[in-house]
Amino acid sequence: MFAYIVRKILYTIPVLWGVVTVVFFVINIVPGDPVAIMTGQRGDEETLAKIRADMGLDLPLGQQYVRFLGQLCRGDLGTSYRNNEPVSSAIWTRLGATARLAAGALFLGTVLGIAAGVLSAVKRYSVFDYGAMFVAIAGVSAPVFWVGLLLLLFFAYTLGWVPGVGYGDGSFKYLILPMITLGIRPAALTARLSRSCMLEVLSQDYVRTARAKGLKRTAVVMKHALKNAMIPVVTVIGTQISSLLSGAVLTESIFAWPGIGRLSVDSLLARDLPMIRGVVVFMAVTFLVVNLLVDISYAFLDPRIRYD
Repeated sequence: MFAYIVRKILYTIPVLWGVVTVVFFVINIVPGDPVAIMTGQRGDEETLAKIRADMGLDLPLGQQYVRFLGQLCRGDLGTSYRNNEPVSSAIWTRLGATARLAAGALFLGTVLGIAAGVLSAVKRYSVFDYGAMFVAIAGVSAPVFWVGLLLLLFFAYTLGWVPGVGYGDGSFKYLILPMITLGIRPAALTARLSRSCMLEVLSQDYVRTARAKGLKRTAVVMKHALKNAMIPVVTVIGTQISSLLSGAVLTESIFAWPGIGRLSVDSLLARDLPMIRGVVVFMAVTFLVVNLLVDISYAFLDPRIRYD
């Protein structure tokens, strides 16, 4: 197991380097001068040139790239152009809000998705099965921004049950609408996959043997079938974490949620290159770590899997 983990970590290094390289060059070739955006109409050419020299933007692109890699190897993500704040500090400050939103959406999507999928498989071709799968297809098809705006219009502004936008005092009521908006798609995907996996497992010989021994239906489903059906589901749940981070960009923008997603949007509009690069590096590292944890979890779900 330890050797497998070490190999996986070594494999992630070139992947992370590729992501960082692509992001660096793509962001730098996009039209727009971050210094001109910062100064607006107030800066003269001499002032702009001095600011570019202080930021290292007057260097050739290759030297900027080498300089950026050197900072990254030291754990330095750079300093924001907008407010002269360290990028790592800005991400850390907003990480709590994004983690809270993503964790709530993941929990909602996992619990509802697995429950709906298992019940649909057990009650195959029933009214519940058709209704749950119809809702799941609608949830997969609906864009995040459309769902968020509808929830805002109906529950916040029409009924007034929950606050509309903002973080407020951090209480749970401010989390409800963003969490539902971000969790609908994971719940729908998990429900469809859980149903198909459960149907496949329920047709296996060992499940029929357990039924023939006189075990209760609940015991057969929960103890024998569910655990073996969860391996593909765990894979999808793990990959959904990255989609939750990317989906949080739209969700946080709609609900004015002070997280990393909104930070990335503001940084893109201001062409704050260090902040954009830092956010992308953070998301890439998160995705790679989650994939590693998902691979390791297979051995606990299925004892037949060995990492030799």
